[in-house]
Amino acid sequence: MPAAPIRIQEFLKNVPLFRELTDAELDRIAAGTAQVRAPTGTILFRRGEACAGFHVVVYGQVKLAFGAADGSEKVVEILGPGQSFGEAVMFLEKPYVVFAETLADSLLLQIGKSGVFAELERNPRFARKMLAGLAQRLHRLVHDLEAYTLRSGTQRVIGYLLRDAPEEGPPHAPIEIALATSKGVLASRLNITREHFSRILHDLSTAGLIEVRGRIIRITDPERLRAYEG
Repeated sequence: MPAAPIRIQEFLKNVPLFRELTDAELDRIAAGTAQVRAPTGTILFRRGEACAGFHVVVYGQVKLAFGAADGSEKVVEILGPGQSFGEAVMFLEKPYVVFAETLADSLLLQIGKSGVFAELERNPRFARKMLAGLAQRLHRLVHDLEAYTLRSGTQRVIGYLLRDAPEEGPPHAPIEIALATSKGVLASRLNITREHFSRILHDLSTAGLIEVRGRIIRITDPERLRAYEG
């Protein structure tokens, strides 16, 4: 039996982008929103296709990537629940420049651009939220560019492993993380090969800094790992 549809307004009011909208404003956005259920491996859109709006992930996981003629790809971003994508292309009213594929069974909301544009004209607060979201995305892209050009592969992997480490608590206390997706996808996201990614994990494990059990990584000492230079 297919899963029951969600109430779009209830979900949107908990997404930072829409949190300050009134019920009437949410109703207008929801009227132009479609629910998209997509099993693992679904292509949501391809490069060159027209953009009719942007997407918000309700649950699941989506990758944005460039594809090459030989079948290789470069992962640009990995997105999870509550995150959105496609806003910049929607505002430019140009075709998609990447493709989007689900990495897990997913539910997404596709928010039509006509409803968004109408709400932007009515509501300056919503316009500022959209601008803030795009600025944050640009900040992440600049951070990624810095990492690709100035940091080694080992430093990139360490940064990824520590990105969700708690800021409070004992700095040397062990923590466990679960890799969000396959090593191949993560390696592409970090701009290294899968083999290089696996070799770095092996080196960190040999150094006693991590323990690897499938997708579960136990960081034995976060502060030592942060200071490690290979």
